[in-house]
Amino acid sequence: MSLTEQINKNSATVKTQSYSMSLGEMAAMYQAGELELHPEFQRFFRWTPEQKSRLIESILLGIPVPPVFVAERRLDAKWDVIDGLQRLSTILELMGELQGEDGNKKEPLQLTRTHYLPDLEGMYWSHEDESKCLPEFAQIKIKRARIDVNIVSSTSDEVVKYEVFQRLNTGGAKATDQEVRNCLLVMINNSYFNWMKGLSENESFQNTLSLTDRALAEAFDMELVARYLVMIQKEPDKLKKIDELGTYLNEECIAQAKDSALDRDAIAKSFFETFTFLANELKENAFRRFDMKRQCYSGPMLVSIFEVVAVGLGHRLLNGGALPDQASFAEKHRSLWDELGKTSFVGSGVRSSTRIQETIRFGREWIAR
Repeated sequence: MSLTEQINKNSATVKTQSYSMSLGEMAAMYQAGELELHPEFQRFFRWTPEQKSRLIESILLGIPVPPVFVAERRLDAKWDVIDGLQRLSTILELMGELQGEDGNKKEPLQLTRTHYLPDLEGMYWSHEDESKCLPEFAQIKIKRARIDVNIVSSTSDEVVKYEVFQRLNTGGAKATDQEVRNCLLVMINNSYFNWMKGLSENESFQNTLSLTDRALAEAFDMELVARYLVMIQKEPDKLKKIDELGTYLNEECIAQAKDSALDRDAIAKSFFETFTFLANELKENAFRRFDMKRQCYSGPMLVSIFEVVAVGLGHRLLNGGALPDQASFAEKHRSLWDELGKTSFVGSGVRSSTRIQETIRFGREWIAR
């Protein structure tokens, strides 16, 4: 197929149209239940009060608001917001209309001082103390401000809205790959997402990790769960085709989320047994390297060791194998980093998509010894 044919074929699956709407109209759609912001996404997209106040400042000064993207549902024609969540959430939070995950309205936004409008400090949309209320003309300016809405039509291919969501919400400081992956999974199968989230919150699993607060805030523990769920079921040779790891994990997690035959109980059993074993024997050292000279574990957790140890052990258990002897396993674990250091697939400059095939293969052989 030529490039021209590829462009024509794939562009035909994406049908979009654009409207210009006022923020007041968007708020009315939300109040009527015609605009879905997915409140469960709000945990993944974080704006500070200062960032929210700068958006309101921009609107009041007449600076155009960047466009939002929505996907039209096939069944009821309602709109799912796939880009612009924080912008619309901020406006609705200011108006006191934004709902949380529990279905109740969140506390209205209290504005902070901004560079050009320092008197926004402490202001609300409405308040019993009139001195803290935005002036009526400011409220009208906000409601009349216009925003371009790009609509992915309901006649588009079903996967298109997920692809658009992924492309619009990655890069820069918007969200990590796993945060976007979480949102995709919530849209596709919230039950699968909650199951995966439950695995990540397992105490034994958390006790084997030595992650920074930032890594936890950016859902890196969930990414490790995603790697585990995908890799324990893959043969190493099947991993040769990975071009970009994040995209591959998206595709595989989405496939699992859509798979009604997926044996979650068996997978969860292997997960709990794997991390209970590792937490009992090695605790936070499970994925750290052992320094032979100093005779102690050191450094941060290493993903390559996670792929060898956790995925290797999980694969063994999922396929009917038994847990290894704890004492001999602990001794073998101390020499693992020296063994990995002699390979060509671990070290600086090796892409994760190149490394994974080899670490998975190595891990299964290492566990079986």
